[in-house]
Amino acid sequence: MTDKKAAVLVAGSWGTALAVVLAENGCSVTMWSRNDGQVSEINEDRTNGRYLPGTTLPERLAATTDMEAAVREAELILFAAPSSAMREVAAQAARYIKKDALCVHAAKGFEQVTLKRMSSVLAEELQRPEEEIVVISGPSHAEEVVRRCPTTVVVAAQSQQAAEKAQDFFINNYFRVYTNPDVIGVEVAAAIKNIIALGAGLSDGLGFGDNAKAALLTRGLAEIGRLGSAMGANMLTFAGLAGVGDLIVTCTSSHSRNWRAGSMLAKGMALEDVLHQMGMVVEGVRTTQAAHALAKHYDVQMPITEQLHAVLFEGKPPKNAVENLMGRGRTHESEEVAKDWSPHQSRPPHI
Repeated sequence: MTDKKAAVLVAGSWGTALAVVLAENGCSVTMWSRNDGQVSEINEDRTNGRYLPGTTLPERLAATTDMEAAVREAELILFAAPSSAMREVAAQAARYIKKDALCVHAAKGFEQVTLKRMSSVLAEELQRPEEEIVVISGPSHAEEVVRRCPTTVVVAAQSQQAAEKAQDFFINNYFRVYTNPDVIGVEVAAAIKNIIALGAGLSDGLGFGDNAKAALLTRGLAEIGRLGSAMGANMLTFAGLAGVGDLIVTCTSSHSRNWRAGSMLAKGMALEDVLHQMGMVVEGVRTTQAAHALAKHYDVQMPITEQLHAVLFEGKPPKNAVENLMGRGRTHESEEVAKDWSPHQSRPPHI
């Protein structure tokens, strides 16, 4: 991978962590940011203190506010912008990207107004076939990746060639990368697990213990499966790294912004104050709105999402939301599992 050039848009925590992986794999990496101060810090101090304090960045990694300079020679473009900014960043970069450059995104959410997945947004703005867009996802805290903790993720694309090219860019001895053709499943799982992580933070913040959180994760996985199936995903994807793997790590770690936000809400903080104190994007908040709308559109039951929507946007007390979930009508688990994980919709993922 030596002498390859990569661009990372933008310089948040996950984008920076993946930029470090690329640089350590021999790529010359340019990160793009709108913030002059952040660019100066990266180039002069070799740090990105707001997003990854205590991390020294590799010499092969540089930063710029010039979009053309960042992407014009890059063979890999990594879009690591929040879902709310993805279309704007892609539109700004599109005119400068080489025709044969590999385009990968690392966002975990839906576009708020259109409810589109990020691969669809990128395909539209970059005017490329959607099957060539790659998504990278899986259980991967940025704070641990930059410490070279063993991490395993998935790159998904309809084009096996594109997925394997992305795999070659990222894989190394601490960052293992599998391929998977189920872009829909990987993107849905990446987005909805943030909602469940908000719920896990609420549950922990209320002191409800491990029993409650285990139930929340299990039923949350069922919600991911229901929506994913309705949107055309392969159900087996949700049993893998992008599904249950990412769900576990996001719902059980204090590194998770969504878990921390949920815990703050449980302690009585207003949503606006939580987001201000966090100082970084909490994707689960916007995703709750999008998933609430998608559940209605596809006519699927997502009770956890529904209750979190009520807490976040309708002023419902978190404790009441949990009580409503526990008080739902009785049913048989075997019937629920059979319905949610019907095998006729599944096909084995390629890994």
